[in-house]
Amino acid sequence: MPDTAAMSSVRAAPAADTRSPADLVRVNRRFYEALWAEAALVDPSRFNTWPLVCELLGDATRPLEVAPGLRPRLPLAGTCFVDLSHAALRGLHAHGAQAAHGMIGALPCADASFDLVCAFDILEHVADDDTALDELARVATAHATLLLSVPLHPQAWTAFDDFVGHCRRYEPAAIEAKLARRGFRIERSAIYGMQPKSSRMLAIGQWYLTHRRERAMWWYNRVFMPLGLRFQKPLRWRAGLADTAGVDEVLLVCRR
Repeated sequence: MPDTAAMSSVRAAPAADTRSPADLVRVNRRFYEALWAEAALVDPSRFNTWPLVCELLGDATRPLEVAPGLRPRLPLAGTCFVDLSHAALRGLHAHGAQAAHGMIGALPCADASFDLVCAFDILEHVADDDTALDELARVATAHATLLLSVPLHPQAWTAFDDFVGHCRRYEPAAIEAKLARRGFRIERSAIYGMQPKSSRMLAIGQWYLTHRRERAMWWYNRVFMPLGLRFQKPLRWRAGLADTAGVDEVLLVCRR
């Protein structure tokens, strides 16, 4: 096994991602198609986002979740799901969910169709995030709520970001400005994500995903994911975009 410290060393993100949109799609499809092919669907109520979802569904009747894979945060009944992965779509359909094949940059949905729009851990994967945000805004109603999670701080970029198909991390002010241009105001935010803190653990995981993929997927789906769910902490909300110093990922509740 290669030196894990060297593999996981933090480095700055490239000034401009040189991978083409097609390359990024291939990277993401290869990684997530394999992940979902070996995974079981996790019930949304097991995530620490569930109390928030229940609160928001009190006012929303037309929810959309984009690219949930087999880790949806919105309830299966009554939600429209859109995903690129055929393995994920098969799993969602098997549990009775309404799910369509599509990408965040070209959603197969009519204008102003949804009053709750969710995109967890997806915006950082697409080459053209402006078009993706335009699409989320297009399908949202005039008074919709947008739930969005993104990784922060380009200077925190690691080889793992490359490996899982990220093409950016966001400066906090930049994502706030992008949302504002589409009429969304950040109402509250919370530290989010289940990424291990240990750079050595991330590097070992990356090595096994590259060289021992089947074994790595078995351990992830049957051991690490259940442990991650068990030890989740409740989300701690702060008004607006809170202090993000040292924060790896943030969950945003945005209102039009």
